[in-house]
Amino acid sequence: MRKAILALMSVLLTLSVLFLTGCGPAPAGEKGTEIIDAETAVQLLAGESAVLVDANNGVTYKKRHAEGAVSIPRTAIVINEPVPNLLAPANQIEDVMGAAGIGNDTLVLVYDDNKNMDAARLWFTLKVYGHDNVKVISGGLNTLAAAGVEVVKTVPSVASASFKAGVLNQDMLISSKDVRSNVENPPADYVLIDTRSIEEYNEGTIPGSVCLDFNGNNFSDAAFRPVNQIRIRYLEKKIDYNDEVVMYCKTSIRGAQTYLALFNAGYRNLKLYDGAWVAWTANPMNPVYVPEGAALNLNAADQS
Repeated sequence: MRKAILALMSVLLTLSVLFLTGCGPAPAGEKGTEIIDAETAVQLLAGESAVLVDANNGVTYKKRHAEGAVSIPRTAIVINEPVPNLLAPANQIEDVMGAAGIGNDTLVLVYDDNKNMDAARLWFTLKVYGHDNVKVISGGLNTLAAAGVEVVKTVPSVASASFKAGVLNQDMLISSKDVRSNVENPPADYVLIDTRSIEEYNEGTIPGSVCLDFNGNNFSDAAFRPVNQIRIRYLEKKIDYNDEVVMYCKTSIRGAQTYLALFNAGYRNLKLYDGAWVAWTANPMNPVYVPEGAALNLNAADQS
């Protein structure tokens, strides 16, 4: 009964935000399909075609991981030239997935213990190369353990598979050139989200950006917030389904987490600025906005 009341309150709050922001109905994609809970993951893992992936770094994986999980750390799916954490080329992704036993028909279930950032980055990487059969397990290893999955150090033996990347989906990405063009001539229904912390934002940001820290997509235990709460959060900033939404952080790892949260909430007109803040500030011709009273710091240390 309590859950039903809470669900009703969430729906009413969503409707009130729609009314207050003046947002009318807008087309939305299917909701709640990309992020799953641990109990659902356990059920899906019973299928023969599912592979469980630990997206934590290699050191963390060796210390503890879910039984049967293969390791695909961030370092395996990015390149670091000309700037860090860029999307890796198709041949690299094919090799990594094949070595992990992932084929084109495989259901990939991925988790991390890094606020869903690395799991989201792998999700995004597979999606951008045409592999849609991938889901992120909300809450990481602790939620899997609570659902009955053993936590082990043993590395599973894996039979290699054949993985063929599709054509890179350019609609999911945006270049520095196009971001610059949008800064100079902002299109209608266009939103640029800086997913870094407010402290980083205040040290300098891309002009026109709205700051929405990626942490706000999670509960304090790092589980994703439900669709209705994500929807409300972005509607409060007047970000609706009809908007073209571009997101970035320092190197678009946190940006990928926000991309996933929005996609799961039904947003479809999304683009990730993969080069992100490090690529933007590498070009001295690109403008930087510093909020009044803040000091510009192009080398601020942040997470990703």
